[in-house]
Amino acid sequence: MSKGILGRKLGMTQIFAEDGTMVPVTVLEAGPCTVVQRKTVETDGYNSIQVGFGEAPRRKVNKPRQGHFSRAGVEAKLHLCEFRTNNPQEYELGQEIKADIFAPGDKVNVSGISRGKGFAGSIKRWGFRRGPMTHGSRYRRGTGSLMTSAMTKVFPGRKMPGRMGGRRITTKNLEVVQVDAEKNLLLVKGSVPGVKGALITIKSATN
Repeated sequence: MSKGILGRKLGMTQIFAEDGTMVPVTVLEAGPCTVVQRKTVETDGYNSIQVGFGEAPRRKVNKPRQGHFSRAGVEAKLHLCEFRTNNPQEYELGQEIKADIFAPGDKVNVSGISRGKGFAGSIKRWGFRRGPMTHGSRYRRGTGSLMTSAMTKVFPGRKMPGRMGGRRITTKNLEVVQVDAEKNLLLVKGSVPGVKGALITIKSATN
């Protein structure tokens, strides 16, 4: 059964394995999350649970959401997310989900919004090579030809300068190295998308 939780990226550090090798890890605050809603095939057409993360001031929660949280008997949450599950009946409304749903050695997929880098040229954005820097060339970092003589238009999907970063990215099959259940911390091997403090989604890897 797949597992999932919301959290925040706290930053990167390094730890040492038993054989003395250095392992770069990302520290993630995983939960605690509260079960706000259960969805089943009979009522919604699919099985899932909706969880909330982070306390939200009541004055910043509109009335429809206030009613949503009141029906579940939980405090208003800042973020909501759904996770598919085969057995939503195993969860109770108001139940807390913490970092200990994962164990060292588990593989997880972490999703987040990548760091925005603003407008970027084709060299930085797509890794194009520059033009000649000598012999009077004045076209050094341009995009280059956008079409051939046989084409009459620029086709959609052409790699061109534009906004770079700031999009949702999923890093798959990261290994959970350590779990601190008391502080709700996960240490995963490698890097994850997003800046420090960014909201991230952690799911058990399915492949």
